[in-house]
Amino acid sequence: MNTQEYMIALGQQARQAASQMASADTGQKNRALLAMAAALDAARPRLEQANAEDMQAGRAKGLDAAMLDRLELTSARIDNMIEGLHQVAALADPIGGITGMNYRPSGIQVGKMRVPLGVIGIIYESRPNVTAEAASLCIKSGNATILRGGSEALKSNQAIAECIISGLREAGLPETAVQVVATTDREAVGQLISMPDYVDVIVPRGGKGLIERIAKDARVPVIKHLDGVCHVYIDRAADKVKAINIALNAKTHRYGTCNTMETLLVHNEQASAVLPDLAERYQASGVELRGCPETLKLLPLIKAADESDWSTEYLAPVLAIKVVSSLEQAIQHINQYGSHHTDAIVTESYTDARVFLRAVDSSSVIVNASTRFADGFEYGLGAEIGISTDKIHARGPVGLEGLTSEKYVVLGDGHVRQ
Repeated sequence: MNTQEYMIALGQQARQAASQMASADTGQKNRALLAMAAALDAARPRLEQANAEDMQAGRAKGLDAAMLDRLELTSARIDNMIEGLHQVAALADPIGGITGMNYRPSGIQVGKMRVPLGVIGIIYESRPNVTAEAASLCIKSGNATILRGGSEALKSNQAIAECIISGLREAGLPETAVQVVATTDREAVGQLISMPDYVDVIVPRGGKGLIERIAKDARVPVIKHLDGVCHVYIDRAADKVKAINIALNAKTHRYGTCNTMETLLVHNEQASAVLPDLAERYQASGVELRGCPETLKLLPLIKAADESDWSTEYLAPVLAIKVVSSLEQAIQHINQYGSHHTDAIVTESYTDARVFLRAVDSSSVIVNASTRFADGFEYGLGAEIGISTDKIHARGPVGLEGLTSEKYVVLGDGHVRQ
C-alpha cells in the first residue's frame, strides 16, 4: 500500500482501539504501563544497539550537537523512561471522575465527567524517550495514539515500540492503541494532520519550522508551542547567591531544551554586583555572551546584542543579557520578546513577586527557581506529552488531564420538562 493508504489504515485501527481504551479500567491500564517498564528494562541491550545505529547515522548525516544530544538514549535516559512509566501508573486516573454535580430547580442533577480525547497524533523529532512518555500518558488517559518520530530516531523508536506493544498485549489491551509510524516518508506527516475522521488532536514536538508547518496545514486541532524564549529576571531585591545559582542553572544545565533561559534581565541596581561574577562562570562553561549597551559597560569584552537576539531561541551556549531600570520594564520586555513559555524572577520582595506572577503572560511563571523545572516530570505529572503555550484547553506541561475533555452528565428519576 502507498503512504496514504498506510496512514488511513493506522487511523482506522487507532479509532477502533480508542473505543476500547475509553472503557478500560484503571488496573488494566496500570498493568500495561508496568509491563512496558519491565520490557524496557529487559531490552536495554536492544535499545542501546538500536540507538547506537541511529547515532552513527546521525553523525554521518551531519546532525548538529544539540540534535545528537536529544537523539542519544543513554542508560540514565532509559532509567528515566522506566521511572516515568512507574510514575504515570501511580497517578490518579482522571477518566470517569464526575465533578460539580448540582440539583437544578427541575429536580435533575447536572455535572461533568472527565473523558478521553480519543485519538491523539504526536509528531516529534530526535528524542526517542518521547515515544515511551507519550504512549504512557495516552494509555493512562484512555486514548489511542499514533506516534510519528523523526527519521533520525527510527530504529530507537521501533525498539521502544516493541516494548510498548508487549505491555499492551500482556494487559489485554489492543496493541493498536499505540502505533509508531514505520515509514520515513514525509507524506506521512501530511496525512496524519489531515485525517479528522480518525485523529482528534495533534501534538507536535520539535523545531519551530516543523510546528509552524503543522499549525498551518493541520485539519484537526493542534496543541503546541513554537519556541522557548525563556527569561530569568534578577530583581532589585534579589539575593545575590540565589540569583547567580539560578541564572547559571537556567542556562547551563542543558542547552538544547525549550525551558532553557535564552535572555537574562538584570535590574540596574544589581548589575554591578552580579554580572561580573556571572560572566566569569558563564565563560568558564563556554557560554557566548551578548549584551545591551549598559551590559557592555560592565562587560566590555563580550559581543554587542542586536534586536534579533531578544527574540532568539538559541538552543546553544549563547546568552543575551539586558540591564533594565525597573520591574515594569522587565515585564514589558518579556511579554514583547518572549514566547509565553517559561519566565522566572529572582527576588526577596513579596510585592515584586506577586506583580511578576500576575503580569507575565506565560504558561509557567516562576519565583526564585530555575526555568529548567518547567516540565511534566518536575511538576508531578509523571511525564508530559509536550508543553502548550496556547490559551485554549491546555497550557503549560500537558499531562494526563490535558489529554482529556469533559462531557455533561445529567441524572434524573423519570423527570420530564414542564
